[in-house]
Amino acid sequence: MKLSTQFVLIFILFTGVCTACKKSTEQPQLPLKNDSTKFYKWTEFVMGTDLSFVNQVQDYGGVYKDSNVVRDPYIILKNHGANVVRVRLWHNPQWLAPLNAGKLYSDIYDVEKTISRAKAAGMAVNLDLHYSDTWADPANQTTPAAWAGLSLSVLKDSVYNYTLTVLSYLKSKNCTPEMVQIGNETNQGMLWPLGKVTNNNFTAFSSLLNSGIKAVRDFSVMAAVKPQIILHVAQLQNATYWTNGIIAGGVTDFDILGLSHYSQWSTVNTMPDIKNAISTLISTFNKKVMIVETAYPFTTDNADNYANINSANAIIPGYAITPAGQYQYMKDLAQAVISGGGSGIMYWEPAWISSAYHDLWGIGSSWENNAFFDFKGNTLKGIDYMNYAYQF
Repeated sequence: MKLSTQFVLIFILFTGVCTACKKSTEQPQLPLKNDSTKFYKWTEFVMGTDLSFVNQVQDYGGVYKDSNVVRDPYIILKNHGANVVRVRLWHNPQWLAPLNAGKLYSDIYDVEKTISRAKAAGMAVNLDLHYSDTWADPANQTTPAAWAGLSLSVLKDSVYNYTLTVLSYLKSKNCTPEMVQIGNETNQGMLWPLGKVTNNNFTAFSSLLNSGIKAVRDFSVMAAVKPQIILHVAQLQNATYWTNGIIAGGVTDFDILGLSHYSQWSTVNTMPDIKNAISTLISTFNKKVMIVETAYPFTTDNADNYANINSANAIIPGYAITPAGQYQYMKDLAQAVISGGGSGIMYWEPAWISSAYHDLWGIGSSWENNAFFDFKGNTLKGIDYMNYAYQF
């Protein structure tokens, strides 16, 4: 057993004590309100919500309400049509400890808690493996501190063993995810510098992806729940180049091409163009296509002093930055994805409301103006895009 593998096993199994996940039990949903309302099974069309921030928001005083009644946000979202919860996993986010009296979030135990809550509410899960101690995105793919300086061959081994160990641990807690993302917004690769795409060379990055993919497939042999594999690139305009790159690098065994789509950073923004782009990706690569991150603001205001990331620059003609505009945008986006043959949408992050929680960049939330809850914690109309009766 290599040193990297030993660290992973020690970190996963002995860092702390946690509770076992509950088995999935369907919660009663709200009755259908009219002919334009429908609830979807996740296998039919994913109506996903990334709830990675909920545990810390609630720990720091955040309250969620539906019609002015305080309720569990998982049940609120389920009752408005959510069928999948997405959750990120950081390798060892010790940078959070000084900010939270030693408590970590988005580590394996926080993820276990999130999955437990999702399954108790009757929702499937997408586990988003960042392969970093902190945020992984197109501009940041920092190798975990425990893996710094490893050779590519040992790094591949670390990815395989870490992925397999995480899934085995979650399985032991009845928390096996239905989907697994091998990396997050890996436009220029992951696990930099070794896994960075430079000069259009996807070889090292692709070998790391294949290590994670093999771990999921090997795990599936032993598991009743066999996770679907998602690979993730940000923005539709990058998807064809990126997918051609990983395939040329030898990556073919995945189930879903996952996309981030944010209007503020997209050059593919009309609904017909989104539909056509998704249809083209499906026909070109013969894979399912899913938007695994998206959002649209309901206001340009702030609930706190934490500067908002996605605001006025996100506006699309025909979609005001208002609660009604947010609802209409998401409804039309969902229909465009469906009409293009896509398999689902996951919203990031509908419940990251303001609270006393703080990180390295601010106190509260930099995304509260994109949530499905107003600044008092009440649900907005946008939440109901998930239960609209779409045309398939």
